[in-house]
Amino acid sequence: MFTEAQLYSPVTRERDGDVTVHLSADHPGVGDQDYRARRNAIAALALDYHQDGPTPHIDYTDDEQRVWRIASAELSAKHAVYACAEVREAAARLALPRDHIPQLDEVSRLLAPLTGFRYVPAAGLVPLREFFGSFAERTFHSTQYIRHHSAPLYTPEPDAIHEIIGHASQIASPRFAALYETVGAAVARLRTDTALKFLADVFWFSLEFGVVREAGEIRCYGAGLLSSYGEIDEFRHAQLRPLDVAAMGTISYDITHYQPVLFCADSVDQLVDVLGEFFATMDDDTPARLGHHPHPVS
Repeated sequence: MFTEAQLYSPVTRERDGDVTVHLSADHPGVGDQDYRARRNAIAALALDYHQDGPTPHIDYTDDEQRVWRIASAELSAKHAVYACAEVREAAARLALPRDHIPQLDEVSRLLAPLTGFRYVPAAGLVPLREFFGSFAERTFHSTQYIRHHSAPLYTPEPDAIHEIIGHASQIASPRFAALYETVGAAVARLRTDTALKFLADVFWFSLEFGVVREAGEIRCYGAGLLSSYGEIDEFRHAQLRPLDVAAMGTISYDITHYQPVLFCADSVDQLVDVLGEFFATMDDDTPARLGHHPHPVS
């Protein structure tokens, strides 16, 4: 099942206002005090953000800009080979900068004429209901920090590379943006945690880790694949199963390893139709109706 708290380093704020990002013991930056102070400062800006105020700008360091340039160039080359046409064409229209990390309001300006989505800052984990629910307003909560400079092609947690190169390239497609909006509308109807988790699991195996058959090949469209240099090489070796929302919502999985099972659509048209219908009609009774009994990955 979807365990979103494992995806992000916990963020706490003390009574005196000090903000701390709690990196795991195996995080590449855990022993770098400058990096840790940097993460704390960026998280504090996000926590202080109010929707009616300006989006905080981050004065990114040379190391951070270098990480973006490396990851952007390497992922772009991977996308040319492994990403589906829908994503490649959307990313070309979006035209994210490769020479610098875009500020979130810059990402919003690029998305506005394409799909009307806007990016707002997140310090780390955003509760599921708020994160998915904001899609109804075409809003995406994004982190602003960058992975540690010692590992430019690896991160144990979602960073700005994942949020922007992964999700914004997807959201730049009107068809995918419409799916996101439908997810947000579904969340407004859901009252139970069971239903919300079921939705999150279907989202995970589609808009995060979805693949599609195209021109005789398996291509990726999920943001988790699009933003991971390692995973985008590995997904072709996964066990592929047909697109099936009941199975997607009930299979158990480990988010800390490459995904051994992926659900493959026969075409982008099919995935848009199947996911669109599911998210548009989902309610609190859907998990029971589809047989909500988690199954392990095998």
